[in-house]
Amino acid sequence: MTNPIIDSHHHFWDPASGGDYGWLSGPFEPINRKFEPSDLRPSLKKNSVTGTVLVQTWNDLGETWDFIRTAQATDFVAGVVGWVDLTDPKVGDTLAALKAAPEGKWLVGVRHLIQTETDPNWLSRDDAKRGLKAVEAAGLVYDLVPNLPQLPSCIHTVGAFPQARFVLDHISKPEIRNRGFDEWAVLIRQFRSERDHVWCKLSGMVTEADWKTWTPEDLKPYVREVLEVFGTERCMFGTDWPVCLVAASYDRVVDALRECLKDLSEGELVRIFGLNAIEAYRLPEFQEPNV
Repeated sequence: MTNPIIDSHHHFWDPASGGDYGWLSGPFEPINRKFEPSDLRPSLKKNSVTGTVLVQTWNDLGETWDFIRTAQATDFVAGVVGWVDLTDPKVGDTLAALKAAPEGKWLVGVRHLIQTETDPNWLSRDDAKRGLKAVEAAGLVYDLVPNLPQLPSCIHTVGAFPQARFVLDHISKPEIRNRGFDEWAVLIRQFRSERDHVWCKLSGMVTEADWKTWTPEDLKPYVREVLEVFGTERCMFGTDWPVCLVAASYDRVVDALRECLKDLSEGELVRIFGLNAIEAYRLPEFQEPNV
């Protein structure tokens, strides 16, 4: 059997649906259109991608319901990271309703766009922590999506929830275009003592680099650092499609990551390109019966 390849991070959206897509303007105008499964399928086939994780795009429960239904109807979507209001006292009931739905098995994780909050310590608030306990109790992963100002609160949070599962999106979005390695590395290294229950996505890097001039050489120091901190057993491939399209095609994102990882063994590559995402998210279609 061919080893599975899992794109652990991509999106679908339709700006005409009324969602919060105001950011799709200016330099992001080229991707201000509808993206749906048929748009992604050719790239998955070309790159032998077995399955994907579909990730929320705005803080809306309706989108979460839409995405698990999309997963039910789409052969390649292997899991959904949705959104729920962590600060809602009834968030546990919301998660239970999602999981009990006919499409509920596809919900594998939750995230909140914490970088849009004015408080960089939003995730450390008591009401947010209560919500994280509900996510943990529901057996779901929590995706962390910080910019650098929110990263300290993420480090604190994973330490406060040693039994929960966390995935750090986009290697925490360092400012690659501005050579922001040192400031980022000081913080990312603090995950070393907590990495047993934290995974990291090797995704989103091309849009943090110079869109017009970046090369794999610009990404390599960041990839090496993340591999040092999390190990090859807790890093996973992701494209951040279609956001990545402002800086690179799907194919180029895949090729660049393979270039950054070319010195690894075949076994390590198998883990990063597929098995780690399956393990972290417990992707239902890849689990053994009765597990």
